[in-house]
Amino acid sequence: MDTDPHQSADPVEATERLLLQVDHDLFRAFHRCVWIIVHETGRPRIEIMNEMVRDFLIKHDC
Repeated sequence: MDTDPHQSADPVEATERLLLQVDHDLFRAFHRCVWIIVHETGRPRIEIMNEMVRDFLIKHDC
């Protein structure tokens, strides 16, 4: 298993809360999507959320 030496053993411990204001339907769709990916892959929620934000930033060249 590949582990990042800079990453905390507890993935939640090393995270920051991100507050976004979105329409209710986008809020529900985001959480539904995260839930589906977690249950299909068994990966942690934090990992999925990080990936989604990373993909957004890459898409917008940030």
